[in-house]
Amino acid sequence: MKEQKPLLKQNFLKKIFIKICRILGYEIIDQSSFFVPTQNKFLNENLNVQGKKSINLPLGDVKISRKVKNLTVIFRSCTKINMLTQNKKRLFSEKKSEYTFRSLNSIINSLKNAKLNLPNIEFKIIIIDHESSKDDLTQINNILNKSEFSNTVIKLNINEFINNINKLNQKNEKVSYNQISNMSNIHKSLLIAKEQCDDLIYFVEDDYLHKNQTIEEMILTYERLSSQIGKELILCPADYPFLYTNINSTNIFLGARNHWRRVDETLCTFLTSKNIIDKYWDKLVSMCQLEHYPFEKPLHDIYKIEYCLSPIPSLAFHCTNINSIFGLSPNTDWKKIWDENQNY
Repeated sequence: MKEQKPLLKQNFLKKIFIKICRILGYEIIDQSSFFVPTQNKFLNENLNVQGKKSINLPLGDVKISRKVKNLTVIFRSCTKINMLTQNKKRLFSEKKSEYTFRSLNSIINSLKNAKLNLPNIEFKIIIIDHESSKDDLTQINNILNKSEFSNTVIKLNINEFINNINKLNQKNEKVSYNQISNMSNIHKSLLIAKEQCDDLIYFVEDDYLHKNQTIEEMILTYERLSSQIGKELILCPADYPFLYTNINSTNIFLGARNHWRRVDETLCTFLTSKNIIDKYWDKLVSMCQLEHYPFEKPLHDIYKIEYCLSPIPSLAFHCTNINSIFGLSPNTDWKKIWDENQNY
C-alpha cells in the first residue's frame, strides 16, 4: 500500500495541473496516446472551441476574433424544371423532385450535426420556391417539419422582378423563361439576405448534396480564416471539376478539418456574410438584371478582390450530368451520400 501513495499524489497533481491549464486556455497533449486531457478528447476529434479558438496540430491555435452568431440557409427550389440550360439527364437519372428532396435532407442532416457540435449558433432555413407542384411542396414542408429548425417557405412571384430583367443577354440573345425565373429567385434570395439576415448566409440551389460535416466545417473554417486574414470571406462547398481544367496559381489554407484553396470562379451556391452582401450589393444585383456570359461573372469580379475558397476534398457535389465539368466533385464516394439521404 505504501508504494501506491506516490502514484496517488502524482495523479492528484496531474488533475490540478490540467485544471490550471484549462483556466489559462492552454492545451496538453499526451503524445503516447494522442489524448488531450484538457478537452477529454483524442487528436482525431474536433478540438476547435467555436467562437474562441481554432486548433490544428502541430500549428497550435488561432484566437477567434470573427465569431459566428447565426447562419441562414436560403434554399432556391424548383421541382418543375429538370435542367436550366440543357436537356441531358442528371446523375442517377431521377426526376427533379428527388434531387430537391435529397438536397434539402442532406442540408438538414448537416445542420443537425453542426447544431450538436456548435450549440451556441442559431440556424434557420428559408426556401424560395418557384412553381413546384402541390405534392412536392407538401413533401418539402414534411421534411422541414421534421428538422426542428426555424423555417419558412416563400412562393416566388416573378412579377416582382421581371421588369428589371433585360430581355436580351450579354450575347444579344433572348433570355429564356427558365433563366428569368432563376434570376428572379436569386434576386429574391439577395433581398431576404439584406433585409432579414445579420451574419452568415448560405445561398444554395436544390441539386447539391452535402456531407454531414459540411455546415460545421464551413462555420469553423470561416471563423478561423476570417480571424487570421482580418477579412470577410466567400466559401463554396463544392470542389468543381472545372477548377482542374486550367493550371492556375492559387493559395492553400488550413481550415478546421479540410484544406481550402483560393478559387476565382464558382456557380451560384456559396456561403458568405451580410457584410459582403452589403458591400457588393449593386454588383450582386446586376447578376439578376442582365444574363452575363458566363452567368456568374459578377461573382467572379468580386472574387478578384475578396477571398473565395473551395474545399479539398469536396464537402458537397452538384447533381448535374455525369460528364458535366460543373458537377461531380472528384475523389469522393458520392453514391454513398446519395443513398444516405434517401430516407427523408
